[in-house]
Amino acid sequence: MVKIAIMGASGTIGKNVAFTLAEEDSIEEIILFSRPSSYEKITGEILDMDDALAAENTDAILTASCDYADLEGCSLVLITSGIPRKEGMSRLDLAVPNAKIVREYAEQIAKYAPDSIILIVTNPVDVMTTIALEASGFDKKRVIGLGNHLDSLRLKTILSKHFHINSGEVHTRVIGEHGDHMVPLVSSTTIGGIPLKYFVESTNLDIESLVNRLKSAGGTIISKKGATEYGPSYAVSNLISTIVNDSRKILTVSTYLEGEVEGVYDVSLGVPVILCKRGIQHIVPVKMNKFEKDTFFEAARTVKKATYAVKDELSK
Repeated sequence: MVKIAIMGASGTIGKNVAFTLAEEDSIEEIILFSRPSSYEKITGEILDMDDALAAENTDAILTASCDYADLEGCSLVLITSGIPRKEGMSRLDLAVPNAKIVREYAEQIAKYAPDSIILIVTNPVDVMTTIALEASGFDKKRVIGLGNHLDSLRLKTILSKHFHINSGEVHTRVIGEHGDHMVPLVSSTTIGGIPLKYFVESTNLDIESLVNRLKSAGGTIISKKGATEYGPSYAVSNLISTIVNDSRKILTVSTYLEGEVEGVYDVSLGVPVILCKRGIQHIVPVKMNKFEKDTFFEAARTVKKATYAVKDELSK
C-alpha cells in the first residue's frame, strides 16, 4: 500500500485532492502537511472528511502534520503551497515568493523521503519544477509539474461542447508553458479518430478564438469565483492516481528538458510523457507544425528567462 503527503493541505487544492484520493484503494495513508499556524484547520478538515468518507467504507488514514519527519516512507509528495493567483496577476508574478517555499519543501523532502516522487502544483509551475529539481537533487524523472494536463482537459471540454459530443471522443493535447505561451496541438487533434481539420471544414469553429478562450480559462474562473478549484484538483488527483497505480498513461506534465523535444534544453516545460510508479518512464516524441513549433520555442525562451531570474533572486 502507498503513503503520500500533501504539502499545503490547508489550501483549496490540497484539501480537495486529499478528499478525492482518500477513496483510492491503493493509498493507505495521506499526510496533510501544513505550517504550524494552519495545523488546527487541518485537523478540522480531517474530522470533516472522516465523516463523509464513513459512508464509503474507506480505510485510508488521514493524518495532520507540521513535522517534516512524518514524510518518511512517502512514495509521492505533492507541493501545492504558495501564494494563490488573484485576478489581474500572471502566474509569473508569483515566482520569487513561491520559489522560496518550494525550495525549502524540496530540500526537506529529499532529507526525509529520498525515494519519493515530487509533484509540483505551485505556480508558475514550470519554473517551480526546475527549482524543486535542483533543490532536491533528485533524478528529473521523479520531479514532475502539473504542467499542461489541466490545459489539455480544458481544451477537451471546449471542443466537446462546441461539437456537442462526448468528451471521450476528443483526443487533444496542450504543451509548452502553463501560461500565456501554451501550445494547443491543434494540428494533431482528432474527433472520434478523425483529424480536426476535416471537422472545421464543415463547421464555423474559429481556431484563433478557441486558443484565446483556452488561454484565458483560468483567469475567467478566477474573475467570477475568486479561484480555480475543481479542475486543478481533479487534474492533480488524476496524475497521482496514474502514478501510484502504475497506469502508464500518456499525460502532459512539466519536466526538465535536455533536448528531447525539438532540441529544447535547460528548462522545464509541459510535454507528453508516460507516467508510471517510478515517475516519468519516458518523454513521448511530439510532431508540430511550424506555428506550433515557433510558439513552443517562445515558451522555452520565456520560461527559461523567468527561471534564471528567480534563481538569481534566490541566490542573493
